[in-house]
Amino acid sequence: MHDPVTEAKRYRQSAGLLLFRRAGEHGVEVLLGHMGGPLWAGRDAGGWAIPKGEYGPDETPRDAARREFTEELGVPPPEGEYLPLGEVRLSSGKRVTIWAVEADLDPALTAPGTFTMEWPPHSGREQEFPELDRVAWFAPPTARDKMIASQIAFLDRLLALLAD
Repeated sequence: MHDPVTEAKRYRQSAGLLLFRRAGEHGVEVLLGHMGGPLWAGRDAGGWAIPKGEYGPDETPRDAARREFTEELGVPPPEGEYLPLGEVRLSSGKRVTIWAVEADLDPALTAPGTFTMEWPPHSGREQEFPELDRVAWFAPPTARDKMIASQIAFLDRLLALLAD
């Protein structure tokens, strides 16, 4: 019997897009989103991420990255050359695959999707929160300070790729 919940847990894969643009004294900036919801509300350092999300066996990582970009930011993914930044395996076992795409996106045009969770915990009340509550461009040194630690490798890979 096919159980989608079991399948999703077994595959535990995410994919996303890291937008970059050439600008500023550092030569490049990256687009990150601050994770929404009450668990991240008071956290700036370590609270920003590459727009990404989970996918199952019936979707390619690149298709999932494009879909998740739209779901998380509310705008279509940019066209252009998708530069593979590879995969990172998290301590949880989840595998994250990211592509970089050069594009300029006005954060004011984004309309992030939402998710529902029980809040406050054990209250029995479901509340809706934005996937991302802020979207902004950052130069690499600032991005490194703001990103969740497990995604910094993708920033480093992008910078190495652009330096070649």
